[in-house]
Amino acid sequence: MNNPYIVVFGNEKGGTGKSTAAMHVITYLLRQGFNVGTIDVDARQGTLSRYVENRRARQKNTGENLPLPEHRPIFRSQASTVIDAEQEEKEKMTEVMTEFKNYDFIVIDTPGSDTHLSRLAHSYADTLITPLNDSFIDLDMLVRVKPDDLNIIRPSTYSEMVWEQKKNRAIRDGGSIDWIVMRNRLSNLYSRNKEEMEKVLSALSKRIGFRLVSGFGERVIFRELFLNGLTLFDMSESKSSLSLSHVAAKKELKDLINAINLPEEMKKAS
Repeated sequence: MNNPYIVVFGNEKGGTGKSTAAMHVITYLLRQGFNVGTIDVDARQGTLSRYVENRRARQKNTGENLPLPEHRPIFRSQASTVIDAEQEEKEKMTEVMTEFKNYDFIVIDTPGSDTHLSRLAHSYADTLITPLNDSFIDLDMLVRVKPDDLNIIRPSTYSEMVWEQKKNRAIRDGGSIDWIVMRNRLSNLYSRNKEEMEKVLSALSKRIGFRLVSGFGERVIFRELFLNGLTLFDMSESKSSLSLSHVAAKKELKDLINAINLPEEMKKAS
């Protein structure tokens, strides 16, 4: 690849699994032999930054082969005016993107809120992945629906923001954004809520232009992995015992990687 391929994890709601999914994609790419730069523009919350720190500490303490990305947090500007703050943030982002210009991939984690840094990060995406808990509370981030028949009223402010960043990306370099909505924390059991979410999201995907993929089930294992800086791709290296939950989660992860459909060069390396 001549330029880094940029994957952004974003939405405007916290607790949807952005950082967990990001770290798993990062680790997958690293284990395929790619150079990966990572950026945390949610640096105040810093979940991805802590994940990388936990991983570095684990590697140091155990000597395990845990490949690490080159990581940079970007904090929001404290400048006194909006214009100055946005200019400073733009310069910081440009500086880091330039630093990573010879990397294969850049993976960016964004905050669960609307900030200038988040919008800027979205505008760089080749692939934008929006994790979404399988509930109508989280669906409200994407679309407003009628409560009686679930017909779509209008896209939400986040959907409109993504559309705006698609335009900004096209203007800046002629590129396009492959937007993926990842249904997360899925139940294995049938429920009316699950069926209705599928119906609304399928209709919405055609209307506003995203691809719909399945993510992870609700599993305690992901919280345990975070504390040790590990991912499901590290289980053999860390000599951790595999439970049925681990096996199921790893299958979900492989299905997700395939569904994301990153560049052909990545497939050739796997």
